[in-house]
Amino acid sequence: MEIVLILLAVLVVLGGTAALVATRRRGRGVELEPPPTRPLPSRPTRPAPPVERDEPGSTIVLEPEPDVVEAPPEPEVEVVEAPVRPRFRDRISKARGAFSGFLGRSTIDEDTWDDLEESMIRADVGVGLTGDLLAGLRTAVKAEGIKEPADLTELLKAELKARLEADRTLELADTPPSVWLFVGVNGVGKTTTIGKVGAAQAAEGRTVTMAAGDTFRAAAAEQLGLWAERSDAHFVRGGEGADPSSVIFDAVEAAAARGSDLVLADTAGRLHTKSNLMDELRKVRRVAEKGAGTVSEVLLVIDATTGQNGLVQAREFTEAVEVTGVVLTKLDGSAKGGIVLAIQHELGIPVKLVGLGETADDLVPFDPDEFVEALLS
Repeated sequence: MEIVLILLAVLVVLGGTAALVATRRRGRGVELEPPPTRPLPSRPTRPAPPVERDEPGSTIVLEPEPDVVEAPPEPEVEVVEAPVRPRFRDRISKARGAFSGFLGRSTIDEDTWDDLEESMIRADVGVGLTGDLLAGLRTAVKAEGIKEPADLTELLKAELKARLEADRTLELADTPPSVWLFVGVNGVGKTTTIGKVGAAQAAEGRTVTMAAGDTFRAAAAEQLGLWAERSDAHFVRGGEGADPSSVIFDAVEAAAARGSDLVLADTAGRLHTKSNLMDELRKVRRVAEKGAGTVSEVLLVIDATTGQNGLVQAREFTEAVEVTGVVLTKLDGSAKGGIVLAIQHELGIPVKLVGLGETADDLVPFDPDEFVEALLS
């Protein structure tokens, strides 16, 4: 009986304890589960730097990851186009215009011959040379039975080209420095011509010295100095009014000392009718050849717009200094291109260079075939 009572007492105690625990849980309310956590967005990670491992116990060396350096942009290369040589066909329209009446003929009759004669005289071929050419053409037309003006034009072209045949090489001495003297009256573009020739010769790889021998005109020395600077040439000048011969002699000696190939010498250009100028030029040539250089060219610069007056100048200067060639400037602006024929016919002096514009690249070697084709096409 006692055992039964003890068991009942234990059950009562356990039941009360269970009721108490349940009551406490109801007072605390319902506990909610924490919300699920969102995974953070993944970020790209750099791969771990390589680890070099050696034997156990050795030091681990971590190689730093090299910095990525962007290559600098390649510099833009400026493409410099080579200068385009001017064409006679594009530049001597005024000279070609002198032959427009003849070139427009549709038959060969006396009017055709009159137009051709007038065209040649207008172009300053000269009366004597014009008469000689016409006589030869009339004979050839009759002998060959030529009836078409186009065939007469081709015959005239062939005759003019034949009369312009000559050696137009700009001569250089066997032993440098070579000396090229430039002569001519004031205003023909002599100093500018020297600058353009110097630029062309420097572009061909020759070392150039420019001599300001026109000491009577201060602006000439200043102008030549600018050209020398542009073409990277040496420049020698004297004081205003100094002896031109001494300036050119000093320039030749300086060129020889530097190893220059070429001396381009300016000279005075007062009126060719003054005998003292011609005496001065004779002296310049003698003195220029006394030193280390050799005068291989004497180039007479003539303004094409002066026409037959250029022929008078050529005679005067040739007698004084033995002109070897002519530079004909401003041919692009002249209707008197026939002076080329007159000079070579009368004096036997070839035109070696012609100016067809203002820039340095517009001074070009004279091409008789191209000239004739441009004149009569």
